[in-house]
Amino acid sequence: MNTKAKIKGAEFLIKDVSYKDVFIPEEFDEEQQMIAETCTDFVESEVAPNFNALDEHTEGLMASLLKKAGELGLLGISVPEQYNGFGQSFLTSMRANEAIGSAYSFSVAFMAHTGIGTLPLLYYGNDEQHQKYVPRLATGEWLAAYCLTEPGAGSDANAGKSKAVLSEDGKHYVLNGQKMWITNGGFADLLTVFAKIENDRVLSAFLVESSWEGITMNPEEHKMGIKGSSTRQIFFNDVKVPAENLLGRRGEGFRIALNILHIGRIKLGATVIGGMRRAINNSVSYANERKQFGSFIAEFGAIKFKMGNQVVRMFATESAVYRTSKDVEDTINTLLEEGKSYGEANIGGVAEYEPECAMLKVYGSESLDYIVDEMVQIYGGMGFSSEAPADRSYRDSRINRIFEGTNEINRLITVDSTMKKGMKHKIDLFEAADEVVENLDKLKPVDTEGKDYYEIKHAFAANLKKAILMLLPVVSNTFKRQLGEEEEILMNISDMIMSVYVFESTLLRVEKLEKEGFKKDIKIYRDILDVLTRDTLQKTYSNAFDAIGSFAEGDLKDKLSNALRTLTKADPTNVKESRRSIADKLNDDGIYNF
Repeated sequence: MNTKAKIKGAEFLIKDVSYKDVFIPEEFDEEQQMIAETCTDFVESEVAPNFNALDEHTEGLMASLLKKAGELGLLGISVPEQYNGFGQSFLTSMRANEAIGSAYSFSVAFMAHTGIGTLPLLYYGNDEQHQKYVPRLATGEWLAAYCLTEPGAGSDANAGKSKAVLSEDGKHYVLNGQKMWITNGGFADLLTVFAKIENDRVLSAFLVESSWEGITMNPEEHKMGIKGSSTRQIFFNDVKVPAENLLGRRGEGFRIALNILHIGRIKLGATVIGGMRRAINNSVSYANERKQFGSFIAEFGAIKFKMGNQVVRMFATESAVYRTSKDVEDTINTLLEEGKSYGEANIGGVAEYEPECAMLKVYGSESLDYIVDEMVQIYGGMGFSSEAPADRSYRDSRINRIFEGTNEINRLITVDSTMKKGMKHKIDLFEAADEVVENLDKLKPVDTEGKDYYEIKHAFAANLKKAILMLLPVVSNTFKRQLGEEEEILMNISDMIMSVYVFESTLLRVEKLEKEGFKKDIKIYRDILDVLTRDTLQKTYSNAFDAIGSFAEGDLKDKLSNALRTLTKADPTNVKESRRSIADKLNDDGIYNF
């Protein structure tokens, strides 16, 4: 029997969580680590020597590397064994994604094939479609792409104009339309194409072979970054799609697209960790080679500040991503035990954690952006040179805030999906929130007297959750149906939710490292947590302060402001020394090894 996830999606806001009930990266088993090492070895031996050639679009190179990955089984890690895959767990696939994530453009092509290219078919396809296509995709015999975006339909995917009309004999659909920003478009054999059937208001999905007559493409797009990935516009002109290639049910395409994007978001959260690792390792390597004023720049406090923050961002991202990943995996397994199909279980497991998936996409992509930006700064003038590795890291990172739904969209999804869980009584969100609001005058700051280290940190987490909870019913009651128009306030609250989730995840990881004996040098991990604590308190206060000022007046404004000051009150701590200690370990190790 499988262990059921201890909390539902977004339920962390109203429940205390024990370190015993979360998964941390240090718990990956030997097989999972071996799979990750295989991915890392492939990147370093096959892909890294070709980084420049990939960026120059050397003919056939990207496709050949993907096929090599397929021959090693790397494209089928999460594909069931019956379709020539490895049948590995969700958590294992996330760890593999991290390992591939250091490969710049290759990682984009890899994720597009194994994620949005393969998963719609795997989760929504019928037996015949599975047998025909999935083994080819799992082994790399065929490569895949996902065709959703159109010139007039980006974030508003359902506004697409592509159309499919059923032939009179009912044997095929005639597909017409245009798709843009299609990753792997230049070489993909199988396309998942979204279009409206006749006069339907919602999308349907089709499995389209790129060799069919009527498919044409524009030349490769010239992009700011991820230059090595194939990105093309694809045109469908009276393409005959066999009726049996309708994926799922008619009109189910929009749901398919949304559910696959949920999965893509959390997978991106893992993928960017690989990019963080490469950027941090390059940063520390250069900082220990470059001398100024007679000393290596790694010895300067201003550089230690940057490297310390780089480590904190990556450690925190790891903590939150793998915590959620295990909850998703446990929920998938529970749904399987309840009799759900493979596709239903995987879709349901990820959908349960929709708020977490959205926020981790945002936090991970913005953390990578921070890390690579500071990498450029650590390199100084060389960081601005295309001869140094900072150039590619910086350019390639930027797309992640746009991929899988922009970060603005994902911020809104975070708070919207959280509130919907409360409104639908899937979690007791508003009951807990109303209790906080009714007792604003009884709230107290964290009392550190006689408390141990972790009791104090958990008390901060509890108070920060109350700061979120006190705002939810008040803004909901203030704006009612117009709340969706108050995007600035919603994004303030979303950033609070994201910051607190990441903070609590890091707290639980560090506590588990110490109490279950994973690490002996626990001080350095407490340093990471101390820096993150200060950062989270400040961000929560700032976002809540802005939100309150944007709608509250009079007594309400005073009550909320006083409560906020109480809930975020804390004594100063020496985060300067904490960052220096973190940077010293990074410098001593020469690589990220936390």
